Amino acid sequence: MMMKFLIRALAAAAGFWIASRLFGGVTVGGLGSLIAAGLVLGLLNALVRPLLILFTLPLTLLTLGLFLLVINGVTVWLVTVFIHDIHLRGPWTAILTALVISVVSWFADRLTDAADA
Repeated sequence: MMMKFLIRALAAAAGFWIASRLFGGVTVGGLGSLIAAGLVLGLLNALVRPLLILFTLPLTLLTLGLFLLVINGVTVWLVTVFIHDIHLRGPWTAILTALVISVVSWFADRLTDAADA
């Protein structure tokens, strides 16, 4: 359980790094801030994101789930509140960064699932 959390945190850190290379609006301080950002994002995804989903459920249903992209962007933006070496220029940058982190995390999950089999 703890190992899976750490792998997801490292995948999120890698996603932040990749997003900083892809988008001009994402800047990261260094390796330590990337790892801290991955850990904070993991905690926010476990504690805050479910509450955001619950409170915005009608809007999420109305938009056929597309509002989840905004929730993911808000969660990524919240990381910048706690980790001051990570900067996002605007809401679209946060949403795009969340998409990159999701793709990287998906690949990491597939790799760990394949290693477990």
